[in-house]
Amino acid sequence: MNYWLLKTEPSCFGLADLQQRPNQREPWDGVRNYQARNLLRDAMRRGDQAFLYHSSCKIPAVVAIVEIVRAGHPDPTAFDPQSRHFDPASDPAAPRWYQVDIQLIRPLRRPISLTELRQRPELDGLELLRRGSRLSVQPVAERHWHAIMALEDAGNAP
Repeated sequence: MNYWLLKTEPSCFGLADLQQRPNQREPWDGVRNYQARNLLRDAMRRGDQAFLYHSSCKIPAVVAIVEIVRAGHPDPTAFDPQSRHFDPASDPAAPRWYQVDIQLIRPLRRPISLTELRQRPELDGLELLRRGSRLSVQPVAERHWHAIMALEDAGNAP
C-alpha cells in the first residue's frame, strides 16, 4: 500500500461535502497540474490510503483518512464545456487529465494543523512541509504516515 495526501479547499470541496456523497465516495477530479496528474495516473492504486488535507482556510489541517477505491482514469470534467475544469485542448482519445475515486474511511478524531506538523522533527522531509510546496497530490512516506497517525491522540505538544 502507498500513502498520499490530497489537498482540498473546504470552501470548494471538503470533508463535509465528502460525508454527504452517496457511500461517502467521490471522483477526485479537477487536478490540473502535470506532476500531480502523473501521480494520479501512474502511481495511485486501489487500496492506497490518503490523508484529506484542508488548505487555503483559516487553519490548514489534516482532517480525514480516505481510500483510493478506483485507480487513475481519465477525468471527464476536462471534456465537458459546462465544467469549471474544462480543458479545450484535452482530447478523449489521448486524455491529458486523470482522476481517482476516493471513499471516506473516517474523519480524524481531531484536525492536525499545519502548525503542529511543522513542530514535529519526525516529519522532516514530508512534502507538505517543504518550502514552496503547492502540489495538490503528494506522496507520504510510510514513516510519515505513522507519525501523523500517532499525533491524532497525542494532542499538540511536541
